[in-house]
Amino acid sequence: MKLTSINELNALKMQNHVLLENRRLTHPVTTKDALGMPRNVLVCGGPGCHSSGSPKIAELLEEELNRRGLSEQVKVFQPGCFGFCEKGPMIEIHPDNTTYCEVSAPDVAVIIEEHFIQGNQVERLLFMEPSTKKRFAADLPFYQGQLRIALRNVGYIAPENILEYIAADGYQALASVLLNRNPLEVIDLIKKSGLRGRGGGGFPTGLKWELTHKSEAKQRYIICNADEGDPGAFMDRSILEGDPHSVLEGMLIAGSAIGASHGFIYVRAEYPAAIRRLQIAIGQARDYGLLGKGILGSNFCFDIELKYGAGAFVCGEETSLMHSIEGARGEPSVKPPFPAEKGLWGKPTCVNNVETLANVPPIILKGADWFASIGTEKSKGTKVFALAGKVQNVGLVEVPMGTTLRQIIFNMGGGIKRHKTFKAAQTGGPSGGCIPSKYLDTPIDYESLAAIGSMMGSGGLIVMDESDCMVNIAKFFLEFSVDESCGRCTACRVGTKRLHEILTKITEGKGTLDDLDKLEKLGKIIKDTSLCGLGQTAPNPILSTIEYFRDEYLAHILDKTCPAGVCKSLLKYHITENCIGCTLCAKKCPANCITGTAKERHVIDEERCLNCGACMEQCRVTGAIIHH
Repeated sequence: MKLTSINELNALKMQNHVLLENRRLTHPVTTKDALGMPRNVLVCGGPGCHSSGSPKIAELLEEELNRRGLSEQVKVFQPGCFGFCEKGPMIEIHPDNTTYCEVSAPDVAVIIEEHFIQGNQVERLLFMEPSTKKRFAADLPFYQGQLRIALRNVGYIAPENILEYIAADGYQALASVLLNRNPLEVIDLIKKSGLRGRGGGGFPTGLKWELTHKSEAKQRYIICNADEGDPGAFMDRSILEGDPHSVLEGMLIAGSAIGASHGFIYVRAEYPAAIRRLQIAIGQARDYGLLGKGILGSNFCFDIELKYGAGAFVCGEETSLMHSIEGARGEPSVKPPFPAEKGLWGKPTCVNNVETLANVPPIILKGADWFASIGTEKSKGTKVFALAGKVQNVGLVEVPMGTTLRQIIFNMGGGIKRHKTFKAAQTGGPSGGCIPSKYLDTPIDYESLAAIGSMMGSGGLIVMDESDCMVNIAKFFLEFSVDESCGRCTACRVGTKRLHEILTKITEGKGTLDDLDKLEKLGKIIKDTSLCGLGQTAPNPILSTIEYFRDEYLAHILDKTCPAGVCKSLLKYHITENCIGCTLCAKKCPANCITGTAKERHVIDEERCLNCGACMEQCRVTGAIIHH
């Protein structure tokens, strides 16, 4: 059906509100009280839960409900990511307000018997907080302190059903813009909200729209940058997979504001589920008259096209991205001119990332003052982070700007795994800086992170503990930058390789103090002279680790040791008195440098030792082989 007016959109919303009536209830009922009531079972469809078997859980739930005659009373859905990836597969049951974690196939029959028939929660599947051993059926600690704006519908609505998006106020912001506001009013509202680009640069979104709108060209473009290239980052992917219509609506509003009639979503081909759901969403929007000509009975005409990226990190930079869309090699251009003046095919172009666009509809509906009241003075709203590394609760979090690193890592993240000590956190992906423990109470916003040598980036947050070598960490991230450099500018193409060579030399115990000076000087030169953001930020991991963990560099250079015991070339293996003479280490040593007889302590010839660690891997006695 094609919606030809805003009244028809509102009528469709009212007709379909029943689809969501049992989810997110203000006053959830108890499990026993819910007996006999219609139930919704939401099975997390995020990438983490998907890989650990959530589709099979959903399938088994439907089969078992059918077998027991409960399929009309209990409906199973697979929305997007719940965020709590550490405990997947996860399911939520409403209106009971119960969450079960790490659900396996044998648990399905138990849940249906105990929960749906007997009215009892399955205690062992409830989340248990490790330190207090307390079980949570709802309001899990991971979600406390979060505020979902960009992720408002992710894990809540069925992403392949446009009617559920409409029932959750979908396309109401677009209707408001087309009915009540002219383009300059929309731009002014976004400017007043303080929304800044969530893709890494933090440029004011309203100003970018205004600059594109002011162009005299008749043809303008809006591009959604969905080329999420940071290792371990899946913020944009989760929005695309869990709430694709929010991105389409954001693009429609942006297109109407800047005067564009055509938009592109540049999404990496490695996201097949996101691509499929975008294709479905675009098709549905066209069918309902929300894309195409005369949208909602207005004069506004707009359509969206998908373009696929091949996975080049540099294509996250807006000029490289546009070259790729044009069919050229993905390389950055010298600025100015900026894309707002001369972008795609030489026409004025506005590039916003997925999370930025997902924030637009709620800002239109709730107002600039509402959004500006969240966050800090210069960084408004919320930010989505992919929390990963040596942290208890890996997952996706959305928090108000100004939330501290400590709150994210120790409250939502549950602290460091295996009771180890926090050492550093890296924000901003491979181009970000490593932040030491003394800055754990730093508020997360654009200015505060930049002041301590890091950056917001697109939202990667990697946690490291005492077992991580910061020199090796810097080398690891630099390897990524070297591999992903497009090679156009000498500073990045050659400079990052030289940095990597020096770091390799240091981790092999061949470094000098002069090398340390070279790292700092060359890193600053590369930052100042590289053509695009990839090269300009590539030295950040090195410069920040030298500043905050200089003692580790000195240990590698002067003492020829790796304090964390990570750099193999610097390790010395030693067999202690705990050795029982089982001979396993000698049998597996590739260098034949371990001697000793059965049932007697063995000895390693350190001069011949390859530092491969095979002996320690084979040893079955705790503390019998150590390295230093």
